Amino acid sequence: MAKGRPRAFDACTALDDAMEVFWRQGYDGASIADLTAAMGISAPSLYAAFGNKEGLFRAVLERYDEEQAGIRQRMLDAPTSRDAVAMFLKDVAEKATKPGEPPGCLLLQGGLAVSEEAADIPQELARCRASAEMVLRTRIECGAASGELAEGADPAALARYVTAVSNGMCVQAAAGATRAELLQTAELALAVWPTRAAHLKRAKRAAG
Repeated sequence: MAKGRPRAFDACTALDDAMEVFWRQGYDGASIADLTAAMGISAPSLYAAFGNKEGLFRAVLERYDEEQAGIRQRMLDAPTSRDAVAMFLKDVAEKATKPGEPPGCLLLQGGLAVSEEAADIPQELARCRASAEMVLRTRIECGAASGELAEGADPAALARYVTAVSNGMCVQAAAGATRAELLQTAELALAVWPTRAAHLKRAKRAAG
């Protein structure tokens, strides 16, 4: 029976190393050899600790989700839904262009196109992205309930809109967009946020 990794094994560090490989190369592009080289372990140790490549990837996603917990809680605690969205998009821009890390987003680049053997990986990534969208929707619904949003504003549609903007920002980052450019995109998205005050101001202007 293959032995596990020595006591020097640091699970968090190993998962961070594996995350970078999956992030840069995608699920299918990341070979066991690539992963073990990055993690500093043997293939038998990887299988003993995580079962297989898919098990490792799921552990990486759990690690990634833990890292996102802080920003999600700050979004829920933000003074207004617009503040929450601004915080979210700023975090996306910063993380997608963080020096020393792959550009873009693991949840997009990790498995948009995979082989038949890994057909459930895109669904797993979609569930992770949906989790972030649900946090956005929850905070926007709270904003609507407290009268922040213009009448008729749809929290679910707004959450989808913000998610689409954030995904686009990550794709742009992977293609070489700078942080300043991504922050500009975020500002443009926020400029049309349907706050009640902005709606009333536009209506007053239209009325002459």
